[in-house]
Amino acid sequence: MKVRTRIAPSPTGDPHVGTAYIALFNLCFARQHGGEFILRIEDTDQVRSSSESEQRILEALRWVGLQWDEGPDVGGDFGPYRQSERAEIYKEHSAKLLDAGHAFHCFCSSERLGELRKEQMANKQRVGYDGHCLSLSDDEIKAKLAAGESSVVRMKIPQEGVCKIQDTLRGEVEIEWLQVDMQVLVKADGLPTYHLANVVDDHLMEITHVIRGEEWISSAPKHILLYQYFGWQAPEFCHMPLLRNPDKSKLSKRKNPTSILFYQRMGYMAEALLNYLGRMGWSMPDEREQFSLEEMIKDFDLKRVSLGGPIFDKEKLDWLNGNWIRDLSEEEFSQRVLEWAINKQHLDPAIPLIQSRVEKFSDIAPLAGFMVSGLLDVTEASFEHKKLDKDAVRKVLQFVSWQVDVLFTWDKAHIEEGFSGLAEAMELKFRDFVFPLFVAISGKAASVSVMDAMVFLGPDLSRARIRHAVEVLGGVSKKETKRWDKEYQQLNIKKNS
Repeated sequence: MKVRTRIAPSPTGDPHVGTAYIALFNLCFARQHGGEFILRIEDTDQVRSSSESEQRILEALRWVGLQWDEGPDVGGDFGPYRQSERAEIYKEHSAKLLDAGHAFHCFCSSERLGELRKEQMANKQRVGYDGHCLSLSDDEIKAKLAAGESSVVRMKIPQEGVCKIQDTLRGEVEIEWLQVDMQVLVKADGLPTYHLANVVDDHLMEITHVIRGEEWISSAPKHILLYQYFGWQAPEFCHMPLLRNPDKSKLSKRKNPTSILFYQRMGYMAEALLNYLGRMGWSMPDEREQFSLEEMIKDFDLKRVSLGGPIFDKEKLDWLNGNWIRDLSEEEFSQRVLEWAINKQHLDPAIPLIQSRVEKFSDIAPLAGFMVSGLLDVTEASFEHKKLDKDAVRKVLQFVSWQVDVLFTWDKAHIEEGFSGLAEAMELKFRDFVFPLFVAISGKAASVSVMDAMVFLGPDLSRARIRHAVEVLGGVSKKETKRWDKEYQQLNIKKNS
């Protein structure tokens, strides 16, 4: 049996370091066993998925040093490799489940499900679907479908006993079937949910080992049951420990830059970032900290994975990256600097922002230095303003931080629209509102358009600078966070009403 592993990112945002982390371990396992590594795009979320996001994911994973044998951009014998192009396949398999009695049509409205959830929470019951539509007769179902009533397809779940999951790292894991919800398999728009598409694709693409994050353990019973319903052999499962922030919480962009593109933009070496991800919960036999991808593949063994949540510590990454930089020859160092700072991909978008503002080339560095910097050397004095006191500046920056955390489309029009609405909701003149943003983003009270600058820098570096500015001003206490978050939510209601 040839080992086949996969990574299946959703193109709904920036490429996450957690995706690269899981992809790395899948790649190493496949290569160590002479197998194949596949990349599949899970884009059934048609609202949030975008081709731009998919392209960024592919470019970021390639930059960090990962290469797949099959995928949407390289082809293969098991395509298509985008779920949005496999709709007929899922339709065929959902019909098989319905015909066999393993799934059923559910016509419950979102209002009914919302009320059910509230009632279950109030009664401290397990939150989940109550099987309401299981009692419908075949004639009732046919009549509702003929009338065009909206429906989803749910899977049937045993109401007693336990599901036993064999996990490579954890041994046998038991989950009671009563804890497993009657999962939606096909949404009202006819597209599958992750659970159906994941199982169908893994089987048809002959995936032998599913190595994924531990957050999917609770979903494993649904997947194992689907394999049984279809009469298929399930792959081997391995649930990797999640990357953690230094405070042990799940790695998130609110506390740590999570985009691969952030680390590329900051000037980290791809080899160092991949090396660091390889150290997340795993170690070389000789315990050395610096190693290449080829060396990791040679000595790779899943049994060396530790179940303790690996801490993503940026200071440790800085140290490791410094070691990689110092190992470069002077010629290599020079070439890497040129590739990072002066390459056309980075330089071209900056030209329209600075060309009209310079009179000689020596003006470029003072004007555009912030465009090739990391976190800026700003102080509390940098944010002094004649109309906004320190607390008002902190509040503006914190509210903006929350706003950009959920900004899906990162372009000037959407950023500007969001800032204008927030400034109006906070009852601030726009020029006063954007002042602290100029300082946080460019290090100066006046520079190129702050919205243009944020588009150029990208979401993760922009978020990091805003968060850094808040910390420079003293941070936000837990009590303030709770109070301000409530105020922010109220402002959003006002803004959007």
